[in-house]
Amino acid sequence: MVQKVYVTYNDVHKLCQESAEKILKDFKPELIIAIGGGGYIPARILRSFLKQPSGKNISIQAIGLSLYENLGTGEPEEEPGTEVVRLQWLDFSSEAIEHLIGKNILIVDEVDDTRTTLQYAVQELQKDVKEQSVKLGRSEKTNFSIFVLHNKDKEKRGKLPEDIVESGYLAARTTKDVWICYPWEATDIDEHDRRAAEQKENGIKI
Repeated sequence: MVQKVYVTYNDVHKLCQESAEKILKDFKPELIIAIGGGGYIPARILRSFLKQPSGKNISIQAIGLSLYENLGTGEPEEEPGTEVVRLQWLDFSSEAIEHLIGKNILIVDEVDDTRTTLQYAVQELQKDVKEQSVKLGRSEKTNFSIFVLHNKDKEKRGKLPEDIVESGYLAARTTKDVWICYPWEATDIDEHDRRAAEQKENGIKI
């Protein structure tokens, strides 16, 4: 049976808060791309902590990717699929997309499980930005980095570029291969929080 670990909104908020200083130091992001649906809320919380006193809010763009398959059990856990499905992507026909070129871009998701989704996001964004750079005659280097709330300590199916793995990747926590139940997946948030509190009382936390 899959072990479930319950994470609260407060947990997510604090993980973003404690990671922001390192992100500002190491990545200096100028744009955030959130992978939906799990990356939306961490990205928005993170933006508050990344804003500098005299600076503007960092813009957030969203892409929608799906990898998990429903097991049909009525429970929140799902089975990792084998193919990434693109549900929503950046509009590269818009003039505003030029602002991606030459920027430090932080990709945000909730969990690095098989790494398949992150691999897809990075390689497709790199490819699209390269194509637009050639099309527009731009030569500035666009840098990608990654932030996730949790990285599962397991063999990954997907691979990331070495430069990202070495200096452009940050997980707030590295966990065992457990099923992490995030609050935005809950249909009964009170019950979700009750289970999270019960686990913490028993010494289970991530």
